[in-house]
Amino acid sequence: MQIKQDDLLLVVDLQRDFCPGGALAVTQGDAVIQPINQLATRFEHVVLTQDWHPADHLSFASQHPGRHPYDTIEMSYGPQTLWPDHCIQGSRGAEFHPALHIPHASLILRKGVHREVDSYSAFYENDHQTPTGLAGWVRDRGIRRVFVAGLALDFCVRFTAADGAGCGFQVVVIEDACRPVNLPGSVEATHKQFRSLGLKPATVAQLLAGS
Repeated sequence: MQIKQDDLLLVVDLQRDFCPGGALAVTQGDAVIQPINQLATRFEHVVLTQDWHPADHLSFASQHPGRHPYDTIEMSYGPQTLWPDHCIQGSRGAEFHPALHIPHASLILRKGVHREVDSYSAFYENDHQTPTGLAGWVRDRGIRRVFVAGLALDFCVRFTAADGAGCGFQVVVIEDACRPVNLPGSVEATHKQFRSLGLKPATVAQLLAGS
């Protein structure tokens, strides 16, 4: 697969809290960093997303007495998984992983900034109505194809890919440059949604060989 000048690499949430030792660690989450660093050198356009929650964010189990991380509750916008406190604004855990090195990234998009609504997707908050502004930014640069990598495959990568496709972009998920949280059924549901949307995965090796 050939990388073109008007392609975008969208790198999702490669932050300390999602990597081993973090508050919401994804198994082998840090293993994707070096492949993504290498891939990023082939893309003219790179965007980084950063989970950026207030300390009392309502997606945190700590804000719901009697509830525990990974429980699901109903919010005004639908089902919401509750998480350990993570990626709190200005905290060490919210920082990008120190091994991430993409100095030419042209945008850092912070999401999950509103207390009342989570934001898995880089394009829309979890109410599926409030845009982040990324779609307009991408369109203004004439980008039609978006390659998605990062953490976690079954949540933020999944929602980002689905919303990107819904915005009319051609979306490619680089699955070996992602890792899942892997809650019960979450990976299977992710792959089912990708198939239903006609999203075809790519690998790091395919992209490096084709570029």
